[in-house]
Amino acid sequence: MAQKGNLLTFRPDIKVVDATIRDGGLVNDFNFTDDFVKDLYKANVKAKVDYMEFGYRADKEMFDTEGFGKWKFSTDDDIRSIVGDNNTELKIAIMADTGRCNYKEDIHERSESPVDLVRIATYVNAMPAALDMIEDAHKKGYETTCNIMAISNAKESDIAAALEMLGQSPVDGIYIVDSYGSIYPEQTRVIAEQYMEIGDKYDKYIGIHAHNNQQLAFANTIEACAQGVSYLDATMSGMGRGAGNCPMELLLGFLKNPKYKLFPVIQFIENNIVPLKEAGVEWGFDIPYLLTGYLNQHPRAAIAAMKEGRKDYSGFYKEIIDKD
Repeated sequence: MAQKGNLLTFRPDIKVVDATIRDGGLVNDFNFTDDFVKDLYKANVKAKVDYMEFGYRADKEMFDTEGFGKWKFSTDDDIRSIVGDNNTELKIAIMADTGRCNYKEDIHERSESPVDLVRIATYVNAMPAALDMIEDAHKKGYETTCNIMAISNAKESDIAAALEMLGQSPVDGIYIVDSYGSIYPEQTRVIAEQYMEIGDKYDKYIGIHAHNNQQLAFANTIEACAQGVSYLDATMSGMGRGAGNCPMELLLGFLKNPKYKLFPVIQFIENNIVPLKEAGVEWGFDIPYLLTGYLNQHPRAAIAAMKEGRKDYSGFYKEIIDKD
């Protein structure tokens, strides 16, 4: 597949998706202040970011509402308290996890909601449940994506089958998700070609959501972009689970579409992300995340090690390599 565009051109099909509240919420249990979220919304509007993902629409019967901030549940009313009627070009997204969302009841008709896009997250073995969620959201009037997680641990034949199922569904977009931060750009190129083939066949757009365990989230994002992937996830200062995600400031600096504005992002980071870090909220590349990414493992062991303040990297490596 031929590369699309070059470093001096921009592609009008590209859309930037801010996932700071949703993926970043995994760092601080979604305990963002309203001022933080409002400032982020305003920054995204000024920066001409295309979508802002507010968080999960998690099932309140499954998750303790006292143990998480409200963006774990991202109700329509809470979103509306931030965006009002959202008379802007910015579209609003939420994520719904298969098996963790009471979507029949908690995702309302699009005409009654400030949400534009429902992003369904699934593992490849839960495709039937994901397809039902896609059908439900589509019938309610939403744009939908399916984010197939942990593809680095899935069989190629299973991914191919899942992509074919999604191609025949009403889903609008399909996402490449490097959940473990273990994929290299050369692999991203091959994966992007596989997804783009399905996208071209069934008229679906393709997106990417990358993690930074090996400091490759930005590299993998722009590699996928070069292969035709058009929906690009990023977060402010890379804020996200564990090692974090593709930094918004890097992505907007790279993209050549003159509509995107970097300065509002830099302002937001200065005024909101720096104080958050100074208050002790931690994310970003570190040796434990490197090691789980290198071994293609879920970062939960690295997250635990970081919370414990462990610096015995060699001991940690020995522990997790025994589990590999």
